[in-house]
Amino acid sequence: MLSELRCLLDGVDAGAQRPDYRTAIVDSNVLDKATWKARQLTFDHLSDLYGLDPTVCLFRVFRQLWYLEDEGWPVLALLSALPRDALLRLSAPLILAMKSHKQLTWERTEQLFADWSHGRLSPASLKAIAQRINGTWTQPGYLTGHVTKRRVAPAFTPTAVTFALFLRFLEGRLAQRLFSSDWTRVLDLSEEQLFELTRSAATRGLVVLRRTGGVVEVRFPDYLTKQEQEWLRTACSCTRTTCP
Repeated sequence: MLSELRCLLDGVDAGAQRPDYRTAIVDSNVLDKATWKARQLTFDHLSDLYGLDPTVCLFRVFRQLWYLEDEGWPVLALLSALPRDALLRLSAPLILAMKSHKQLTWERTEQLFADWSHGRLSPASLKAIAQRINGTWTQPGYLTGHVTKRRVAPAFTPTAVTFALFLRFLEGRLAQRLFSSDWTRVLDLSEEQLFELTRSAATRGLVVLRRTGGVVEVRFPDYLTKQEQEWLRTACSCTRTTCP
């Protein structure tokens, strides 16, 4: 839903609250949908994928980064949707394992979800999911082509790298572990490329980067509220002590 997301963020003030996004989509019809039902469904889908709520730190940081470079929008949107969309996450290893210019058919993607569902999904549902998943990976530039999809390399930017590292940071990882996660693997970059884009992000003030010998430290200034910082510390402490 990249085109809808672009239009929505262009049409709603950066300080908007969740009800404001609903008003813009459903009441003001900023996305130009034909019926009230279509407007409501669009709001629900965008909320599921992105949150549309500044009290949710992922959406708040996502929107802050969104304004910085339009070249990074497609991959940034993908990274924002991945934590919320289980089917999209399931498809990531398939896409990332493909060699450059190798063809991907919707049947291959369909088989992935058929194996995962163990017969719970109908053939029509499997086909629809596969086509939409392949289309989703096409928007940020991992695939190219309308009917025949082939693997290509998207353009990665400092904002996308920043968001991927931030996702890992929210999992309680620090230092070098920030650069090794499912989120950074989505970027399909070498460790050197990843670090260079992190350096570019630091130059622009998106992160604080320090490197002493083989030790790398990345901090995210003012990304979390004090309450969110406390929640994260509590969650990290809980994980270390294996509390339920």
